[in-house]
Amino acid sequence: MTTTEFGRTVRRWRDRVSPESAGLPARGPRRAAGLRREELALLAGISVDYVTRLEQGRAANPSPQVVEALARALRLPLEERAYLYRQAGLVPPGPDTVPSYIPPSVHRLLDRLAGTPVAVFDAAWTLLLANQPYAALMGDPSDWRGHERNSVWRTFAGPRGRARQSPPERRAFEEALVADLRHTVGRYPADRRLRRLVEDLCAHSERFAELWESGIVGRHEVARKTIDHPAVGPLDLDCDVLSVAGSDLRVMVYSAEPGTPDAERLALVTVLGTQSLVD
Repeated sequence: MTTTEFGRTVRRWRDRVSPESAGLPARGPRRAAGLRREELALLAGISVDYVTRLEQGRAANPSPQVVEALARALRLPLEERAYLYRQAGLVPPGPDTVPSYIPPSVHRLLDRLAGTPVAVFDAAWTLLLANQPYAALMGDPSDWRGHERNSVWRTFAGPRGRARQSPPERRAFEEALVADLRHTVGRYPADRRLRRLVEDLCAHSERFAELWESGIVGRHEVARKTIDHPAVGPLDLDCDVLSVAGSDLRVMVYSAEPGTPDAERLALVTVLGTQSLVD
């Protein structure tokens, strides 16, 4: 398949996805019901210029990460996702790699939790999808690229996030993340991107390298977090991680007990995030 045919496919499939079905507000008059290029770029986390060049056949050899991001943004079923990979000259991901496909049922779950901060991570804790309340609560991830989208990388080698932790809590959190990542490496030993993540973490963080060498294995369980939000202050929230049947996806959901000040502040964060999206 040629790059032009890849671009034509992306354009055709963009036209059939409405902004409402993708969780976006329909702003202003539209010539078609489908997504605009800037909306697809926003959902996929790539530049509008790159989407344009792909559709016009002026960009060659899109990476697996770009194809996967486009497949998620377009909400493709498995067969069409595999077709898009092959049009890009790539082999669709197999069972020996960390799954990153988000089934339609998970997309529908996020749609129904439109007022609740929700994010979807793969088994290596790489962020795949986040709704607007999550971005408003934890910081907008739309500009994050490569390792920046991985929670383990951001914990050991990236900027500090908004979660407040005491030194003992921080140490326990780091140990749990490394133990969980080793568990994932054991499940997907042939995944080259996963091996590269571990190698880069060992090279950039002495703390990670020390914990990795200890050989700890386990699962990261999240129960409660304190989030320091720049606009509304601290929020004490429940953080539940849900498993997706038949997949290693993790769906992270933040909530507060109804009627509490934390619930009021969380509602305000959601409103602020919606206003930011519409502006």
